[in-house]
Amino acid sequence: MVQRDVCEEIDNTLPAPTLVCWWSTTIGGHQVSWGAGTACGSTCAIVSIAPAKMENGFMTNLMGFRRFRPGTQPEYLHPPYVSSVKRAPTKALVAIPQTLSEITGPMFGSERVDVKTFDLTKQHSGEPLGERIVVSGRVIDEDEKPVRHTLVEIWQCNAAGRYLHNVDQHNAPLDPNFTGCGHTLTDAEGRYRFVTIRPGAYPWANHYNAWRPAHIHFSVFGPAFATRLVTQMYFPGDPLIPFDPIFNCTADEAARQRLVSAFDWETTRPEQALGFQFNLVLAGREETPWEPLRAGRK
Repeated sequence: MVQRDVCEEIDNTLPAPTLVCWWSTTIGGHQVSWGAGTACGSTCAIVSIAPAKMENGFMTNLMGFRRFRPGTQPEYLHPPYVSSVKRAPTKALVAIPQTLSEITGPMFGSERVDVKTFDLTKQHSGEPLGERIVVSGRVIDEDEKPVRHTLVEIWQCNAAGRYLHNVDQHNAPLDPNFTGCGHTLTDAEGRYRFVTIRPGAYPWANHYNAWRPAHIHFSVFGPAFATRLVTQMYFPGDPLIPFDPIFNCTADEAARQRLVSAFDWETTRPEQALGFQFNLVLAGREETPWEPLRAGRK
């Protein structure tokens, strides 16, 4: 399929920013861009042919990733989340131009993934302490089409509420059989699956007697580093959720509830582990709230 000036059309219709990977070159004075994206599936290819804009021998009209629509994501500044007051920008952000290196990779394929790390309960010689759980779901776009073969990572604290990290000095025991991180690739239907233990709640110094509800951090990589998305998954019925400033960074109530997983009988393993479903939606009205890129383990 060949379309003239298709870039503008794609920019207005495809869910972004993680869904299309583009390569570009110049042939006969024209910029030729081509790609196959997780929004379209592995069989979808799109080609754009347009006059190339050149400056000092380099193309200057590369197609970048569409940014999030304003108001759909957590704000950088949320005063109840105390550390955001110091690290939130006080001036308008400067958009960094996206060059060929940001738009076209690198990507993580099966050759870079350890297939055993999806099971966080079998990464050591013994079994970790705590309640085993199965966390699974789909990575999909705004049209519920699967995002195929994309890297999904998780990290979390142990059952006692402590991370395996030097910064975490919470007075709780470490588990020698639990590292707290894993990764996997989605399958052809956009499905992922992890076996882990239910993380514990832990105190943090945000305000007096502050406790974070049990949660698991998620990272989804698209076709390039610039498209990485990060969020957190919570558990249904946790009494700490309504009081958590990080959970409440997202103003829209319906969007916040999409951060809460659902108990699932279908993936529950008899006498072994409870199952929880958590879908990751990259764009659209049912979009998962994604964290601003900020430092910290919380």
